[in-house]
This record gives sequence, C-alpha cells and structure tokens, in this order.
Amino acid sequence: MSLDIRIPIGLMFSIFGAILGIFGLVTNHSNIYVRSLGYNVNLGWGIVLLVFGLLMLLLAYRAKQRKS
Repeated sequence: MSLDIRIPIGLMFSIFGAILGIFGLVTNHSNIYVRSLGYNVNLGWGIVLLVFGLLMLLLAYRAKQRKS
C-alpha cells in the first residue's frame, strides 16, 4: 500500500486555492488592490491554485483507475 503524493498535494492546493479565491471575491475593494494596479491578485492566484490542485487530484484518480 503506497501513498500517491498527488492526493495530499491536490487537497492542499485545492483548499488553499478555494480559501484565497473566496477571500478575493469577498474583498473586492479597489483601495486594497491599489499597489497591484487594481488587479485582484487574491482571486487570480486562488483560481490558479485551485486548478492546479484539481489537476493533481484528477491525475491521482486516473492513476488509481489504471491500476485497478
């Protein structure tokens, strides 16, 4: 029984991405994002982290299905 490292990595990035994305949606105030030229950095990187985490989980699921 071996642990596929993609599962904890996928869970961690998915959770962090969801939290950061929700924070970016909730705090959509223009005065916070003045230093980043008005771009909502939290929302952008939250989406990137969430997509990466879901990709890791998908790859782990496909590898598990291939073994069976």
